[in-house]
Amino acid sequence: MQAPPRVLTVAGSDSGGGAGIQADLKTMLALGTHGMSVVTAVTAQNSLGVQGAWELPGEAVVAQYRSVVDDIGVQAVKTGMLASAALVGTVADLLATTAAPVVVDPVGVSKHGDPLLAPDALDVVRARLLPAATVVTPNVPETAQLTGVVVESEADLPRAAEALLAYGPRWALVKGGHLTGDAVDLLTDGAERHWLRAPRHPNRHTHGTGCTLASAIASRLAIGDTVPEAVAAAKEYVTAAIATGFPLGKGIGPVDHGHRTRTA
Repeated sequence: MQAPPRVLTVAGSDSGGGAGIQADLKTMLALGTHGMSVVTAVTAQNSLGVQGAWELPGEAVVAQYRSVVDDIGVQAVKTGMLASAALVGTVADLLATTAAPVVVDPVGVSKHGDPLLAPDALDVVRARLLPAATVVTPNVPETAQLTGVVVESEADLPRAAEALLAYGPRWALVKGGHLTGDAVDLLTDGAERHWLRAPRHPNRHTHGTGCTLASAIASRLAIGDTVPEAVAAAKEYVTAAIATGFPLGKGIGPVDHGHRTRTA
């Protein structure tokens, strides 16, 4: 039997299972790929927020990465929570040794507003991580954090994407989920523009949307999609996952990663 496409997530752990490594692996399985992980940080996290976070040492991150890549190999990599300037630099060094598409989800804060990236790491993200990205997938607050461009409406998305592309990623996907109206995203490489629209579901169970979207893009790239194809398929997957998101705990519940296989 032939092995499925292999996708590696380099990100933090979410003990509540809605975001981070846990969301990434669920998404990869749902989309028919074999998910593997490099844990960069451990969080104590639930539906109400992040109660604590502990960064792993760089040597642990390097050892995990080399263990997976040198033996099993990868066909796409997704990065998420990298926590500190030192870890961003370490991961950028590792990505430079790997000939596979890279999806960078520049995680800055959690869904609940808890900071997940040290302020002094932003310069390293701009200088080292974004140039390694096949696709970078910031939401509106993360875009402002990285570029200074404040997105208040759909009309601001092209300018924000342009500012992101100046840092060197091949494609920028600016997510408009924080805006009002339909959920509108813009994908561009500076030459092509792809507008992705989906209805906004009246659903507060949206924990893990960013992780899920980025992992879905990486999975589709590993399968062989072009970037526009991968992003469109990922948008469809995460929109349906939001629609069937469910309540867990007392706060924001997760999206439904298994919506395609759930029978009841």
